[in-house]
This record gives sequence, C-alpha cells and structure tokens, in this order.
Amino acid sequence: MTRDDITGLVLAGGRGQRMGGVDKGLQLLRGTPLAQVALERLRPQVAGLLVSANRHLDTYAAFGAPVLSDLVPDHPGPLAGLLAGLKHCPTAWLQAVPCDTPAFPADLVARLAAAASAQGADIAMAATLEDGRVQPQPVFCLVRRALEADLAAFIAEGGASPRAWAARHALAVVAFDDPTAFANANTPDDLQRLQ
Repeated sequence: MTRDDITGLVLAGGRGQRMGGVDKGLQLLRGTPLAQVALERLRPQVAGLLVSANRHLDTYAAFGAPVLSDLVPDHPGPLAGLLAGLKHCPTAWLQAVPCDTPAFPADLVARLAAAASAQGADIAMAATLEDGRVQPQPVFCLVRRALEADLAAFIAEGGASPRAWAARHALAVVAFDDPTAFANANTPDDLQRLQ
C-alpha cells in the first residue's frame, strides 16, 4: 500500500455538544480553524482529501477539499462521517482523523498502512501507550473502502461505536509513544490548553 492508495478524511460533522454546540471544526487554533489545521497536517500523508461536515458547508468547502454530509439522519457520530467518506472514496483505503486533534503524528498514515499491509488487516487503528496500557484512538483509523456496505449495515442496526465496529474485522492496532500527539479539543478549556 502506498500513499496513492489512500484518501484522507477529516471528520468535522459532529454536534460539538461538549464545546457548547458550536461547530468544532471552525473553532480557531492560533487563528486557523481546527478542521483546516487537520487537513493541512493530513495533506502530505495521503493522495487526496475529503471533509465530513453537516453545518457551514460553504466555509468547509473553502478549505479546498470536497465536503460530504452524513448519509444517515440525526448525525449519529463519527461512523456516519466515515460511511460518507467510504461511499465517496476514490482510492482503495480511507484514512479518517477527527478535526479536533491538531498535532496527530506526521507519520500516522505511513505507520497504519504498514501495519495493515503486514498483518493483512482491513482496518488499522492508532493507539497510545498510557501508564503501560494500550489505549485505542478509534477515530484515527485506516479503513479498506470495501467495508462500506458492512458499516452501513452496522449503523442501520443501531451500532454507533467505532471500536465495536472495528472489532468485527481484521484489525491492526498501532501504538504511538507520544500520547500528547492525540490531545484533542473536546471542550473550550481543552482548546485553550492547545493554544
């Protein structure tokens, strides 16, 4: 698997409830919207980019990547954005990252792709090592495009957990040494800390 086999997807379609209901991807980190920071961090790691968003679509479109809205009602979480990404993915693999984690590793995609290839996996997921324990980061996942129908069925059955869905498939988990690379802005206080 090479970079040309992978499309990147920035997930920015959530409700932002812990952020007070604002559109999290458009909150500013040092003057730049979080989703744009994520797009630029992902850009050199993949062949092309997509954005999952359900509000302010014109603003997201101005970041220079196609914008996809959820295909299922009520914005049920990151799996809905992932499903939209898989449906529109032009490559064999899709790499998802959330919009609220601006310092994810610059070698994220390369390491997940290497693990997926080496282990014959259909999904590769990032994890951190915290106090000697492996802590999965399920939204940071590299997914084979061919899983689209399976994900659609899982969501239709009421499934919402990225970890539960991934566990149904051949899964490679890749541990990254620096947990701070996965620090995210779930709340206004989190965002202030990242500034």
